[in-house]
Amino acid sequence: RNTFITNTEKTITEAGVKNSSTKLAKKNDIVIASAGQGNTRGQVSLCKIDTFINQSIIAIRTNNKLVNPVYVFYNLKSRYKELRQISDGHSIRGSLTTKIINKMKINLPPIKDQNNIANILSSFDEKIEINNQISKKLEEMAQAIFKQWFVDFEFPNENGEPYKSSGGEMVESELGMIPKGWKVTTLDNIVNISTKSINPQNYAERVFEHYSIPALDNNKTPEIQMGKEIKSNKYLIDDNVILISKLNPNTKRIWKPIPQYKFAICSTEFIVYVPKENNIFYYVYEFINSDYFSEMLVSHATGSTGSRQRVKPKDTLNFKIYLPPVELMVKFSKAVKPMHDSISLKNLEIQKLVLTRDTLLPKLMSGEIRVPVEEEK
Repeated sequence: RNTFITNTEKTITEAGVKNSSTKLAKKNDIVIASAGQGNTRGQVSLCKIDTFINQSIIAIRTNNKLVNPVYVFYNLKSRYKELRQISDGHSIRGSLTTKIINKMKINLPPIKDQNNIANILSSFDEKIEINNQISKKLEEMAQAIFKQWFVDFEFPNENGEPYKSSGGEMVESELGMIPKGWKVTTLDNIVNISTKSINPQNYAERVFEHYSIPALDNNKTPEIQMGKEIKSNKYLIDDNVILISKLNPNTKRIWKPIPQYKFAICSTEFIVYVPKENNIFYYVYEFINSDYFSEMLVSHATGSTGSRQRVKPKDTLNFKIYLPPVELMVKFSKAVKPMHDSISLKNLEIQKLVLTRDTLLPKLMSGEIRVPVEEEK
């Protein structure tokens, strides 16, 4: 689901390569998901590194004397719906094959025009990538502070010294040793779950800001849709909620909405957490974003293995947690709020960049908008 492939979550040994059917996709190859449930099939990415691929991926290597691989990548990226439609109908779930891909036609302007189009579109994605990297670093910093304070128990004591290593008193609890004055409770003591729903079909001409799982994967960019375009019930949300996917908890998907429209909704595949006290909002966010909470979600998932696992939202309210004093949660929230404010600004900028890029993409590919070669500089 990334525009560019710059690293991989998994690696393979030389022996693994020799004893498997994996193939090597090289830098500047275009890779397409040929199978996969949900929105996966038809997703297109550009390799920025050499990487091995499995049988669920088709790799395209261009003749660089004739075509710019970045141009071909954006051309295919703009044809996601077409790729979905032409998927092999002989299988139940549908799949793309090299035979199908080979028969696809492509508009091929002169190579100089291709270069200009590729440069324009890639400049948007490079800026998006920079913003994503900044946001990721800020998220890592906030989570590192959370871990230091609430996992390692090195929050600042009354003298500003790290609590545990300065000899702070620890006591036994059913969750292990915790600082004196903390207590063990359940998640429902700090959050509610909102299930207030709406059927957008009943408001056909209303504009909705739609937070969905695919939108989260697409640079956390909500879709702007008319009610008549949205086919099922959704949850109503505002900017005081935290969304986390109850689907496939092994892949963590967490989102703090920043609604820009009057009517914001989200997929019912999200759990909508509402902190009971707004002054501890970022403590709650970082707790839900923590490894501890993710592990609890995974351990409580039901359903078959793989992409059909789900967590029952009400079950999460019974998760055992240790609770710091309110004043410490408030202090933490104030400390990390500037980081989250910066992340929000970066995410809003990304949304504008994505909207502009996606508006330009089909127009550039169809020739509706031309990029004069003389303006290449």
